[in-house]
Amino acid sequence: MQVLIKNAHILNVKSKYHQKKKDIFIQDGIIQKIATHINEKADYIIQAPNSFVSLGWVDIFADFCEPGFEHKETIESGIQTAAAGGYTDVFLIPNLFPTTSSKANVEFLKSENQIVNTHPIGSISNQLKGKELAEMSDMNHAGAIAFSDGTQPVQNAGLLLKALQYVKTFDGILIEIPEDQSLTLRGLMNEGITSTQIGLQGKPALAEDTYTFRNIELLNYTQSKLHLTGVSTKKSIEMIKQAKKKNQNLTCSVTPYHLLYNETALINYNTHFKVTPPLRSEEDRKALIKAIQDGTIDCIASHHIPQTFDEKQLEFEYAKNGMISLQVMLSMLLKLDAQIPIEKWIELLSENPRKIFKLPQPKIEEGEAATLTVFNLNEQWKFDKKK
Repeated sequence: MQVLIKNAHILNVKSKYHQKKKDIFIQDGIIQKIATHINEKADYIIQAPNSFVSLGWVDIFADFCEPGFEHKETIESGIQTAAAGGYTDVFLIPNLFPTTSSKANVEFLKSENQIVNTHPIGSISNQLKGKELAEMSDMNHAGAIAFSDGTQPVQNAGLLLKALQYVKTFDGILIEIPEDQSLTLRGLMNEGITSTQIGLQGKPALAEDTYTFRNIELLNYTQSKLHLTGVSTKKSIEMIKQAKKKNQNLTCSVTPYHLLYNETALINYNTHFKVTPPLRSEEDRKALIKAIQDGTIDCIASHHIPQTFDEKQLEFEYAKNGMISLQVMLSMLLKLDAQIPIEKWIELLSENPRKIFKLPQPKIEEGEAATLTVFNLNEQWKFDKKK
């Protein structure tokens, strides 16, 4: 198949065409030619006079719900959702039924050479029970991209220590949401003024901060690799910033909704904003923005967690945690375009996750794989919940 992208603004710091407007001719997945004017015949021609093209975007934490919860999302619908959002690669969390705790489960979820490549995250603990290690070596050989207990972070420090030591033997990496759940029991939102005003039990920032501190110490002890995702508090960011000065094996990511919203979004009990970690204070939100600007935060993770209409249209206490975000990622991030330049977003969405998780990093040049995302910052579109 032949594809011709016309007059696109290239964003790829490793390419000699960075920040230049060029035509790109692709044949069978390989960039054949880049020039100012290309008149080759093609099966598909993409007119992109107001568009950018970058290395394909990567999401490191999403739930496609299959197997076990196909009434929320399927691998097929998840791939279409990710493609609509500009993604070429998505990491799938193991919170499924059955859980991604074996070689067979990894092989079922792994796909390559599709419109979106899916990369399974193997579970740290067997069946996500937090008691004993899963078959991490077998899952690594089967192609697990990383290891995590997904939305159920490992609470047992001894087990996490063993996991860090174990993945070090094959240069693997753990992904963890920083939350000490012993401090968040029955919590529904961030503990603060807003939770007091509306009468909902809070989750203290302390739950994240203590978990972050503990895991940094475990990482320093083992000299393994750890990625903290969904970081949401100012203090955690400060600890991560200081720790990264001494340990480059610590990386982190933030969700788009923690960048855009704070706890006041819940003032009317809007269950669409019920997420984990919870939306924090405005001071925390601003600290996350600053951490992107100064390079402390490495990636943007969607934390795309679909729920059904019925699971969200309940009293706040009973509504499920989770928000969709893959298909609207760019639109969400562009709300911050006055504070963060587009080049920085590309670094967080593509370049950094590829480097951290050892994915291919082709340049946008002739002879390289055409793993590309084309996007327009000015195009207007309407979100259709039926699609």
